[in-house]
This record gives sequence, structure tokens and C-alpha cells, in this order.
Amino acid sequence: MQTMIGVIGGSGVYEIEGLEAAQWVSVETPWGAPSDEVLVGRLQGVPMAFLPRHGRGHVHAPSDVPYRANIDALKRLGCTDVVSVSACGSFREAMAPGDFVIVDQFIDRTFARPKSFFGAGCVAHVAFAHPTCARLMDAAEAAARDAGVTVHRGGTYLAMEGPQFSTLAESRLYREQWGADVIGMTNMPEAKLAREAELCYATVAMVTDYDCWHPDHDNVDVAQVIATLTGNGTKARQTVAGLPARLGTERAPCPCGCDRALDFAVMTAKGKRDAALVARLDAVAGRVLG
Repeated sequence: MQTMIGVIGGSGVYEIEGLEAAQWVSVETPWGAPSDEVLVGRLQGVPMAFLPRHGRGHVHAPSDVPYRANIDALKRLGCTDVVSVSACGSFREAMAPGDFVIVDQFIDRTFARPKSFFGAGCVAHVAFAHPTCARLMDAAEAAARDAGVTVHRGGTYLAMEGPQFSTLAESRLYREQWGADVIGMTNMPEAKLAREAELCYATVAMVTDYDCWHPDHDNVDVAQVIATLTGNGTKARQTVAGLPARLGTERAPCPCGCDRALDFAVMTAKGKRDAALVARLDAVAGRVLG
């Protein structure tokens, strides 16, 4: 199988530089339109697709991002590996603004978003104990370090609904009792959907602020966040530029099993499956439903 890297750009990352033969393409999915057209090209000989999560011009709020359409579109284009680049707040003094965190766990506190491709008529349950791909995390970590970023390997990402930032009580709860390390609004259900689509997934969380738990940062300063985002965006693009050399053009089966997540996940008997839903799952689950 040939590697194709999908990059989902979050706040502050709306483009990828250096793509050869780059063109914006429109992708139709059974789940509606993605956040934007997808920028497709090659970087150092490796196919790559870039999708701005909030759309160019930042037009989608976190709760309104069409997560299912985004993941379906990347899968439909042939992506094998998806790297999410996301802004986040930090609950740890050591994870300072400007640092990157290679996330390995999530706590999902979102409630207003569809969270699965499956449902009535075709039920599936994927394993999600380890929601990110260790192989892809290795590549992202190495690329970020080579870009000169202070990188923290491993961390728990608290996904909140938003769009408002946390209250002080929430911030203290997440930090002190739940043990979360960073907080953001977009990686759920994105990571869950990537697993259902049998895509390797990794999150590069870019710290912009200390959230409101910090005694010197009792309110999230949006001006500070934007200023940090600008610097982080440059580092993020340099990190993405380092991925092709580490992932290569030829791709072996994922050692974590991400690309085989649906092997035993579908519960509904063939004769009981809803034909319309199965048709919508052609790109996501066609390997096991076809």
C-alpha cells in the first residue's frame, strides 16, 4: 500500500507550503460537505491531503465542524495516516505556550456532535483504549523536534464542547481531579471517527495558553492566544514538512492495528443490515461490508 498523509489543520494552520502539483479539490461524501475543499498534492514524493478543519477564513465553530464528512473525505481520497494539528490550552506548568504535545489519550466531554458512522441498521463497536497510533506519534514527535519545537510525548486531551472557554471550576476539576494535561474543542469525535474509518491518527496539540487555572492566567487572553497561534503555525508547517521522510512512500500494515479496526467490530448480521446505511459506509467500511 502507498502512504498518503492527511493533515487536518486547526486554528492557525490553514495551508501547507511546498506541496507539488497542489490543487484544491471538492469531495462529495454521503455525510455532507467537508469543512472546505481539500488541498491535494505531493510533499517530497509522498501524496498528501490538507483539510482546514474550520474552513479557510475560520468559518466553522468547533460544534459545527462536519467531522464525519471530513474523515470520510480523507479516506475517500486514499489517505492512510491522519495527523491532526490542533490548538489547545495547558493544565501543566511544564507544557508552556509554544510547546507541542503529542497526545495519547482523550477525555470526551462533547455532547452536541454525531460521534459515529454506524448506527441503527448497522451497529459496530471499535476498540479505543489506545486512541492514537504509536507509529504515527513517533513520526510526528521526531518531525516536531527537528523543527526546533519543545515536545512532550504523551498527554491526555480533554475535549470540551465550547465555544466558550472553561470556567475556573471546570479548569480546576479537569486538571486536579481528572488528570487532564491539555484542553481543546475539536479532537472529538474526530479521533473516534478516524478509528472507525481504519485510519492511523495522531494529534499534535499546540499549546497557546494555560487555561484559567493558572494564578497568573486567570482569564484566557484571546490576544495572547492569537499571537502564540501565529508562531505555532510556522512550527506546525515545519513539522508537517518532516513527515514524508519518516513515513516513506511504501506503507506496511499498521503495527497498532489501526487499519484493521473493523475486523471484528460490525455486530449486525448481514441479512439485517440497513442497505441505505451500508451504502453510506462505502468509503469508511467498504473493506468489511463490501
